[in-house]
Amino acid sequence: MRIEIEKRAATKLAGDINSMLSGYGASMKFMEVCGTHTMAIHSSGIKSLFTSKLVLVSGPGCPVCVTEKLFIDQAIFLGKKFGACLVTFGDLIRVPGTEGSLADLRSQGGSVKVVYSPMDVIGIAAQVAPQPVVFLGVGFETTIPTVAVTLKTALSQNVGNLFVLPAFKTIHRPLKILASQKDLSGFLLPGHVSAIIGADSYDYLPRDHQKPGVIAGFDGLDILLAIRSLVKMTVKNEARIENEYRTVVKPEGNVVARALIDEVFEPADASWRGLGVIPGSGLALRTPYDAFDALKRFPMEVPAAPDDPRCKCARILTGELTPNQCGLFGGECVPEAPVGPCMVSSEGTCAAYYKYGGGSVDA
Repeated sequence: MRIEIEKRAATKLAGDINSMLSGYGASMKFMEVCGTHTMAIHSSGIKSLFTSKLVLVSGPGCPVCVTEKLFIDQAIFLGKKFGACLVTFGDLIRVPGTEGSLADLRSQGGSVKVVYSPMDVIGIAAQVAPQPVVFLGVGFETTIPTVAVTLKTALSQNVGNLFVLPAFKTIHRPLKILASQKDLSGFLLPGHVSAIIGADSYDYLPRDHQKPGVIAGFDGLDILLAIRSLVKMTVKNEARIENEYRTVVKPEGNVVARALIDEVFEPADASWRGLGVIPGSGLALRTPYDAFDALKRFPMEVPAAPDDPRCKCARILTGELTPNQCGLFGGECVPEAPVGPCMVSSEGTCAAYYKYGGGSVDA
């Protein structure tokens, strides 16, 4: 019964969307910022419900995908040169560096451990001491507060062999860059990140760029509701931020989590795949937590690491291309042997296209 009700609701929402599109003179192009939304859109077959006048493209909301190859090379260098035990989330394990991946390093006898929570790294550091333990710090505002709690705990316990290789990123500055693209009509905004930073934090999108944004959950109906709102605002030439995920996302966000981030971290420049170096879009460790910074503790002798020029991951992350416009997709680049990170991560656009297809998928 519930499935039938949801199907009828989806059909109604898709009908509303297509009806508005039919009376609109131009096409609309919306970007889903979050990689989890990308996977949900493809797994539910949402794209197959719309006419060709509605285009959905993926953005830079996959933290593994936007982290550049140099980071993987630095991690592998720490493992080989200093015998560090590298601790990471699972998505990062197969991302290719210049000389292989973390999985390759582990198969060669290197110490690489996968965890589900940053707090696990404190127990690992105690187990292997005095061997240095380096947590690979990749993530957006959703993950960063848990890392902050971990470092506060490590500082209070005087853990001396724990370090973080930082590649943390924040979402607002790249969104401002992408909002300047004239062909983007609006944004499907991330649910998890917005739970931390708050719905009110996106006010610059309508104010400075005249672009609407809708915060959505991850159920297929949640996404369809958000898309209907975006289409309706575009038809009416309105731009505002709407929150369709009110049970989780508050206007002010999570005040406690944001205070934790501000206590442990400070803004820093960060390099993004596809967008280059964006001032103030990353986070560095404040004093006294900078004692955990692996970049300050270990001398790095790692050269710049450009991507394979044939890989289009960078252009996919900015909505310029879709995966099936990359000549490597599904041939030389597959999940078992990825050329770029967009095919590796569980939030990667290429992985979503490969698993579910890029357009018509049975709903």
